[in-house]
Amino acid sequence: MRRRYAMASYAAGAVAARAGDEMSGPALMLAGYAVAGSASRASALLAAVMAAAAAGGPVLGAVLDRQRRPGRLLAAALVLYATGLVAILMGLGRLPFTVTLLIAVLTGLLGPALSGGWTGQLPRVVPGERLPRATALDAMTFGMASLTGPVLAGGLTQALGASTAVVVSAALIGSAAPAAWTLPGRTARAREARRTSLIGELAAGTRVIVKRPRLARATLASVVCCAAQGMLTACVPPLGARVLGGAGRGALLLSCAAVSALAANAVLARFPQALTPDSVIWAAALVQAGALALAATGRPATLVLALLLAGIGEGPQLTALFAIRHREAPDQLRGQIFTTGASLKITGFAAGAALAGPLATWTLPGTLAVAAAVAALAVPAFFAVPLGAVGRH
Repeated sequence: MRRRYAMASYAAGAVAARAGDEMSGPALMLAGYAVAGSASRASALLAAVMAAAAAGGPVLGAVLDRQRRPGRLLAAALVLYATGLVAILMGLGRLPFTVTLLIAVLTGLLGPALSGGWTGQLPRVVPGERLPRATALDAMTFGMASLTGPVLAGGLTQALGASTAVVVSAALIGSAAPAAWTLPGRTARAREARRTSLIGELAAGTRVIVKRPRLARATLASVVCCAAQGMLTACVPPLGARVLGGAGRGALLLSCAAVSALAANAVLARFPQALTPDSVIWAAALVQAGALALAATGRPATLVLALLLAGIGEGPQLTALFAIRHREAPDQLRGQIFTTGASLKITGFAAGAALAGPLATWTLPGTLAVAAAVAALAVPAFFAVPLGAVGRH
């Protein structure tokens, strides 16, 4: 009963935090678009929030790995992240845009707490034999969040304005703090085994990612795919305005991908051993590339179909990535590896969004075609790391 309750609490908190996170991105972009009237500035705001995770993620993960009760640190990070989102909103139109970008950077340092920081705690919530299925279910929380977040962002923006959407996203993130606070702690033996410095642990976590080729492959391919996903997200407001009759409606497109991602992950949760995670990583990248190429046509029906296809690639790829991280990560470095991986993915997403913002003001179809090419590059990136090149595990 205790384990069932722990998993239910874990999943509820994960859905709330991640729904708020998925909502905050489109909401911030729509708020920036409404104030500045520029897709370039709107994408710069989102990129600033996400790019800071490159520095914040590894440190946050290393500190989590040193805590007896890492959930309490996660809870604090969630509250601070929610507060930062509200501060960004208050700064829009009131402070110089560069100051608002600085607030966004500081907020983004805590971003990996909502993704890798939370997922890294999963092995202490469920026993080892249930971990593959729990991993698929955990990935489904991202799908559920991706489904509800953009719908709430678009709907609230249409009804009450983008500012309300940002506030609600912050409230959702903050509401997950109690679930994080009660996550299981680390055993005394695990804590006593930690003797290295924080800097030493940061170096050790990086070495694990680099020297374990299957983990390095999955990490590299997922980062490249995230860059393509960032480009698509940056195109959402202008796509909504030009194709669907409103920038706020563009956010609803992301829910199409979420629906198919959720369905695909539900199948994987039912049959967790059906495909090897390593094969799913590169095959899913090809599916995403095809989806983005289809989206470049710019027609309403094909655009919806393209987003549905993109979700079929994104959902299973995330599940496979989590499975590989759980398989390859040493327990004492698990939190750091998950947050570092999340940081790299968020940084890739931010780079894609930053590139696509100015490009989309010039040509939307061209931007989506470039995004398709970027997603396709994940396949050669995956196979560019030979299994015997950096060590075996």
